[in-house]
Amino acid sequence: MSKELVGALNALEAKGISKEVIVEAIEAALINAYKKNYNQAANVRVDLNLERGTMHLYSRKDVVDEVDDERLQISLEEAKKINPNYEIGDIVEEEETPRNFGRIAATTAKQIVTQRFREAERGIVYEEYVDRADDIINGVVERLDPRNIYVGIGKIEAVLPQNEQIPGEVYKPHDRIKVYITKVERTSRGPQVFVSRTHPGLLRRLFELEVPEIFEGVVEIKSIAREAGDRSKISVLAHNEEVDPVGSCVGAKGARVQAIVNELHDEKIDIVEWSEDPVVFVANALSPSQVLDVQVNEEEKSTTVVVPDYQLSLAIGKRGQNARLAAKLTGWKIDIKSETDATELGIYPRQEAQTDVYKDIDEENDNNEDVIVDLYKDDEE
Repeated sequence: MSKELVGALNALEAKGISKEVIVEAIEAALINAYKKNYNQAANVRVDLNLERGTMHLYSRKDVVDEVDDERLQISLEEAKKINPNYEIGDIVEEEETPRNFGRIAATTAKQIVTQRFREAERGIVYEEYVDRADDIINGVVERLDPRNIYVGIGKIEAVLPQNEQIPGEVYKPHDRIKVYITKVERTSRGPQVFVSRTHPGLLRRLFELEVPEIFEGVVEIKSIAREAGDRSKISVLAHNEEVDPVGSCVGAKGARVQAIVNELHDEKIDIVEWSEDPVVFVANALSPSQVLDVQVNEEEKSTTVVVPDYQLSLAIGKRGQNARLAAKLTGWKIDIKSETDATELGIYPRQEAQTDVYKDIDEENDNNEDVIVDLYKDDEE
C-alpha cells in the first residue's frame, strides 16, 4: 500500500474517523471487486496490514462430506491434505490473491478513502452549521439566479430563497449581508444551508448584537411581529426595575435601533413595553397611536380599542398594518373604534368605574410618545 494512502488514512483519523472503520470499508470493497472480476471463490476474507503495507485475500470453505458448490465447500478428504486436524464443520482458509489484484486493490482503496474523506468533510461542515441554526451570520453574495441568492458563509454556500428575501432589496455579487440560518439539511451533494432575511429571528438576533442589555438578559424580547422590509413591532420586558427596556433598545438619539433599521433596508421598527395586563399591552402595541380605552373579552381573547377620532387612521395604519402587527404581537384580536363611534354605540365612556384603566393607558401613552414620535413622524402626516 502506498505511503500516500497511509497518509490519507491518518488524515481521516485526525478528522474523527478511525482507521479500523476505513480498513473495514476497504476490505469490503476489495471483496466485492474480487467477486466481480474473479469467479474462484464465493466466500473470501481480506487481510489488510497498514503497517507493512500488504494485502492478502483468502478463500473460506466449509468442510463437508459431499461437495455441492466448490466455491463454498471443500471435502473432508481434501481438507485433511491441507491439515490432518480438520473435521466436518470446520472452515478452511487458503490464500487466493490473484497476481494482478494489487492494481485493483490500490485503485479500490484510493476510491474508498477519497469517498470517506469527502463524507468526513461534509459531516464536519454539517455539524458546524446545524449547531448554528436559528443564529445570525455574516455572508457575502456570490451569485444570483432568477429565484435564489447564493451567499458565501465560510466553507459553504448558503441558499437565500426568493420568499426569504426582503421585498425591494437589491443584491449584487460581493455585497456583505447578515442572514439568519433557518435550517441545515443533508443532501447527496453535502450539507445545504438555508438562510433568510425576512425571518423574525433575524430581528431578534440583530437586537441582541446591538443592545447589550438584551444580550446579557437584563432586557428580554417577549414577542415579535414582522412584515419584512416595511414595518415590525417588538415587545420588551426589563428584569431590572431600574432599566428602561424601550429606551435601552432605542439607544441614545435612536442610535441602536437605527443601526438595525439600516441593516433591514429602512424597515420601521416599533419598540413597546410588554405587560401581562392585556389592557396595557394592547394599548402599547398600537403605538404610535394614542389609546383612550381597551375593553377585553377574555373568552374570545379579543379587545375593543377606543382611540381619538384624529388618531383612528394612525391606529389602524396603512392597509391595516398597524392594527395587524399589534394583534400579532399581543396574540389578541383588536377591533378599533373612533371616540365618536364608540360614544354612539354606548361603549365609551364606560359607565362602571374604570379610572384605574384609563390612568394606566394615559401613562403608557405618555411613555410611548417620547420614544416613537421622533422616529416615525411620517406616519402622523
